[in-house]
Amino acid sequence: MPELPEVQSVVNHFKPYLLNQFIHSIDYLNNYEKVFETHSSNDLNKHVANQKISKVWRRGKYIVIDVSNGHLCIHLRMTGQLQVGCNKTDNTNHFTALINLKNKSKIYFKDYRKFGRIYFFKDLSILNYRLGPEPFDSSFNYKYLKTTLAKSRGMIKPKLLNQMFIAGLGNIYVDEVLWQSKIHPEKPCNKISGIKIKRLFNAIPIILQKSIKFNGTTIINFSPGNKTKGEFANYLNVFGKQGQSCPKCDTIIRKIFVSQRGTHFCPKCQKL
Repeated sequence: MPELPEVQSVVNHFKPYLLNQFIHSIDYLNNYEKVFETHSSNDLNKHVANQKISKVWRRGKYIVIDVSNGHLCIHLRMTGQLQVGCNKTDNTNHFTALINLKNKSKIYFKDYRKFGRIYFFKDLSILNYRLGPEPFDSSFNYKYLKTTLAKSRGMIKPKLLNQMFIAGLGNIYVDEVLWQSKIHPEKPCNKISGIKIKRLFNAIPIILQKSIKFNGTTIINFSPGNKTKGEFANYLNVFGKQGQSCPKCDTIIRKIFVSQRGTHFCPKCQKL
């Protein structure tokens, strides 16, 4: 599933196509009206037709498109992609929705597994209720991290994956920040030292920002737009590196399952 850097890379790619344009209509394709999560096709278009796009941004793993009367939100889920136009090499059976702009541009929503969804909210209170602070916002600070972790007896990895705790982190970047912080993924949150929490607090925005710089991580089919790839896979230290040597100590990286999620770590650097 695309995580914060991937979604931000999609936003960065499509902002020039969308900003200050007017929506003509949004259609579902291949009889897949289920792509519209909150409204029927007719009701959605009553809200967005003829509306000017004033802002394109990200909240957690959601792409947010602001119009004057609300917010059009897209969640890519596992295999969703946005694409400008359609060409002969595309399998059109994979398209689930189409955003038609008044300047005649067309933004396609391609989704092999068809889990991605489009929402419309009058305000973002529902979304904000589901999501914790953004890693780049002032509300995410060392005090928040230390205080919240001290109250939790659960393992650190699932805690960091909890979108109500921190918005945007997923499996790839949780493994990377825990390795950078020398924290075992199964360590109880309330047993982590202040020094390691400080490392964690510093590592999260640094690693996310670096990934955004390289347009995220393409593991299987992620594209920030128009079939380009995210290049951060070239800079991963532990994720997907099981059986290889740790960049810090040459110990063999292991893969285990934590809360049913494949988890990569160095047994020497990240002692339990």
